[in-house]
Amino acid sequence: MWPAATLFIQARLSLNQPFYFMLINKTSIEAGQISTLKLPIGGLPSGESVFMELKIARGLEEGPNILVTAGIHGDEINGVEILRRLILNGVLGQLKCGSLILIPVVNVYGFINRTREVPDGKDVNRSFPGNMTGSLASRIARTLTKKILPEVDMVLDLHTGGQGHYNYPQVRYTRGDAAAEILGKVFNAPLLLAKTAIRQSFRRIASDNKTPLIIYEGGENLRLDELSIQEGMDGILRLLAYHNMIEDPGLEKNQLHQFEHTSWVRASKSGLFRLFRRSGQEVKKGEIIGEIGTPKGLKVYNVLASRDGMIIGHNNMAAVNQGDALFHIAF
Repeated sequence: MWPAATLFIQARLSLNQPFYFMLINKTSIEAGQISTLKLPIGGLPSGESVFMELKIARGLEEGPNILVTAGIHGDEINGVEILRRLILNGVLGQLKCGSLILIPVVNVYGFINRTREVPDGKDVNRSFPGNMTGSLASRIARTLTKKILPEVDMVLDLHTGGQGHYNYPQVRYTRGDAAAEILGKVFNAPLLLAKTAIRQSFRRIASDNKTPLIIYEGGENLRLDELSIQEGMDGILRLLAYHNMIEDPGLEKNQLHQFEHTSWVRASKSGLFRLFRRSGQEVKKGEIIGEIGTPKGLKVYNVLASRDGMIIGHNNMAAVNQGDALFHIAF
């Protein structure tokens, strides 16, 4: 039995179906196979079909089924790159037991258009559990919920910060989910945060399904960040090694900073924003961590840390409006 499952995770291997077979969308993937599976999710106005592509590796021995997803938000590229490099480095061929399902691009529409949403403006990660007769976002969400989630024991969902916002490498798990907390500690990103699951999100529907899901956040949208990519790759390898699915890669461990709460420091004025402190740095309440200057050079407003804690995200935009989120502080 794999370590995390011993305590919390109940493997859902069917009593009527031996480990040797895995059935996804009526396609059987046998133990010891590496397969590519394309699930239809819609089409383009030009007539071409659109598919969600899965890379599936299965070991020869029984073990957990782990799903890793990226690109639910189409403009969040670091997760796509993390899975691309893992595939390129041959991790699928190293599997000793269990199953590993990788989906490098969940939201194909958003990835093509370099946008967070699908073409109708809806957010896939606010559309779960989805509906196969609903919007594009709802159909993608339903494909994950109905055809893939029931086959797995745990999920890792890869994300980045939004437009102009950088997130220091961090794992988020649903507050109170002990199994997900263990997975977050094993992943060993520099930061571990307990967060409430957002309504209609993938994490919420996984939680409702009693499937532990952790979110890895690193970098910002539309930019590749080497620190975030490397931490993401290392975390996935740690998870696989912990469950005896691959040989232990012997990676150096991060000093883990675990937090229960976060708050935003917002712009008190509009103007040009300068950073004095960055993500990953500790701050003290009242410390000057940035400034906002008016374009005409007449006034400068200090940006102060709202409390003692660590900056886990910051705004990279040069021009900001009053009320914009500037620094995300965990405490």
